[in-house]
Amino acid sequence: MEGAGYRDNDVLLHWAPVEEAGDSTQILFSKKDSSGGDSCASEEEPTFDPGYEPDWAVISTVRPQPRHSEPTRGAEPSCPQGSWAFSVSLGELKSIRRSKPGLSWAYLVLVTQAGGSLPALHFHRGGTRALLRVLSRYLLLASSPQDSRLYLVFPHDSSALSNSFHHLQLFDQDSSNVVSRFLQDPYSTTFSSFSRVTNFFRGALQPQPEGAASDLPPPPDDEPEPGFEVISCVELGPRPTVERGPPVTEEVWARHVGPEGRLQQVPELKNRIFSGGLSPGLRREAWKFLLGYLSWEGTAEEHKAHVRKKTDEYFRMKLQWKSVSPEQERRNSLLHGYRSLIERDVSRTDRTNKFYEGPENPGLGLLNDILLTYCMYHFDLGYVQGMSDLLSPILYVIQNEVDAFWCFCGFMELVQGNFEESQETMKRQLGRLLLLLRVLDPQLCDFLDSQDSGSLCFCFRWLLIWFKREFPFPDVLRLWEVLWTGLPGPNLHLLVACAILDMERDTLMLSGFGSNEILKHINELTMKLSVEDVLTRAEALHRQLTACPELPHNVQEILGLAPPTEPHSPSPTASPLPLSPTRAPPTPPPPTDTAQQPDSSLEILPEEEDDGADS
Repeated sequence: MEGAGYRDNDVLLHWAPVEEAGDSTQILFSKKDSSGGDSCASEEEPTFDPGYEPDWAVISTVRPQPRHSEPTRGAEPSCPQGSWAFSVSLGELKSIRRSKPGLSWAYLVLVTQAGGSLPALHFHRGGTRALLRVLSRYLLLASSPQDSRLYLVFPHDSSALSNSFHHLQLFDQDSSNVVSRFLQDPYSTTFSSFSRVTNFFRGALQPQPEGAASDLPPPPDDEPEPGFEVISCVELGPRPTVERGPPVTEEVWARHVGPEGRLQQVPELKNRIFSGGLSPGLRREAWKFLLGYLSWEGTAEEHKAHVRKKTDEYFRMKLQWKSVSPEQERRNSLLHGYRSLIERDVSRTDRTNKFYEGPENPGLGLLNDILLTYCMYHFDLGYVQGMSDLLSPILYVIQNEVDAFWCFCGFMELVQGNFEESQETMKRQLGRLLLLLRVLDPQLCDFLDSQDSGSLCFCFRWLLIWFKREFPFPDVLRLWEVLWTGLPGPNLHLLVACAILDMERDTLMLSGFGSNEILKHINELTMKLSVEDVLTRAEALHRQLTACPELPHNVQEILGLAPPTEPHSPSPTASPLPLSPTRAPPTPPPPTDTAQQPDSSLEILPEEEDDGADS
C-alpha cells in the first residue's frame, strides 16, 4: 500500500510463517483503520508484487480476511496461524538484525523501541530483499557503524534522518544527499553497504510468470546478483534401507590369499570389511593393510623384506631421543615439552582398559616410546594432545611396538591436518559437515542456528579424534576399520556425524534446548551410541545423497563424486561452504592403493595378551 497520508506508526506488519504442508499462511501489510473497525487494506490500495521471485511466499499479494476487532500492537492476529505469528506497528521498530554471513539461508530479527525482540523471521524460500524493500516504503534503514549486521530504523522524516546521519557519521557524503537518495531509492541505498546475504531455497524454483513486474532486472544466469548469492537445494529422494553384513572372519580372509601370499580380489575384500568389519582375531593382521603398513599387492617375501627395513628405520629414530642426555634435554625445550606433554597424556589414556590399567603397566611405556619416536619421524608436527587417543587402540590390537608405530603413522597420514596449529583443516571439516547437514536436514540446521549452535562446534571432538571418546572401546575398533576402507567414498566420518545428529534430531528440536543444553546433551551421548546403528544410518545417508541426480557440485566433491575445484588448496575455508550450482558428476576415478609398509616381526608384548586384544 502506498500513500503519503499514512503515518508509519499506522502501518502494521502481520507475520505468520509458511506451513510446511503448503498452507499458504501469509505475511500481509495493512494500515490500522482509524475507526477501530476493519483493519484490512482498502480496495484502492495496491498490493505488493515481488515480481523477481514468483515462488516467493513470504510477502503475499493476498489481502487479509476481514477481522472482527483491531489487533493490538505487538500481539498476534485474532486468527493466529501458529505460535510464531505476530503483529507489530512499524512505528515501534527500533532496529533490524540480519543473519550471520556465510549461512545457507537468511533470517531477520525485529527489535522494538522497548528493547525487546520479536521471534526470528526465517526465510527458506527467499524474501529478505523484498521484505526490506517493502519496509523501506514506510521506514528508512541505515547500517549501524558499530555492527554491520544491525540496521537502524528511522521514520520518513528528512530533517530528523539527516540529523541522525550527521550524529552517527554513517556516511562520508553530505547527509542531505544521503536522505535524498534514500527517499528516491531506499532499497538500493540501504543495501549498498549490506554484507552478503544468502537465501536458501527448499526445492527447485518455479518458472518466472509471464508479464510479472519486477523492480529489479534479473541477473544473467551465469552471473550472481552483486551482494547476494542465491543458493538452490534439490529435494532428496527417500532414504534407502541398509542392512550390514557379518564381520570378515579368518576363513574368509584366507580365501583371498594367493599362493605367494598376495591378496586377491581386494576390492571385494574391502567391501566386505566396510559392510561388516573384521572379526577380533583377524584385526591384528588386517589393520596393517588398512593403515598402509602392508601392501595389498605385495607377496609374503616382499612383506618380510620391507619389515626388516622399517624395523631398522624405527629403532634409528627411537635412538635419536633415547641418546639425549638430561643435560642436553635441558637445553632442548622442544623435546622437553614433548616429553612432558606425552607423559601427562599417556598417564590418563584408556586407564580403565585392562590393557593399560594399573601402575608400571608396560603398555603405557610403549605408548610413551612410540609417541616420542613419532616426534622424531615428524619434526614439523611433533606431538599434539589427542594423538595418544589415536594410538591406544592401535597398540591394543597390534601388540607390537614397531608394527603399531607404522600403523599409527598410516592413521596420522589421514588425520594429521586435525592437529595443525592453525586448525584450518578442522574449520574446513566443520564447514563441510554443516553443508552436508543443511542438504540432509535444513530444519535441524535452522534450529541449531537459532540456538547459537549453528557452527556445530559441539562436533569438534568427534572429528578431531574420530569419535574415540563417543563409543565404547570395542565399537571404536569396528568404526575405525570401516572408515579405513575409504568406502563408499571419502569423508564417511562426516556422514557418521550427520547420522548421530539425525538420530538425536527429535530430542534436540522437541525439548526446547538452548545452546548450553544442546552441548550438554551431545556430551552425554558418550558411550550410549550403537556403532552398528550409526554406521547403518551413515551408509543410508550416503546412498540417499548419491541417488540425487542434481546434487550440488560442492556436495559431490565432499562425497568424492566430483574432483575438487582446488585439489591442493593450502588454506581451506573456515566458514560453511555455500551450495554451488549442480554439475554433472564425472565418472569417479578408480581407487588407487598407496604403497604400503610391511609387517614387523619384532614382538614386544607377551603372546598371552592376544586374547584380550581381540576381544
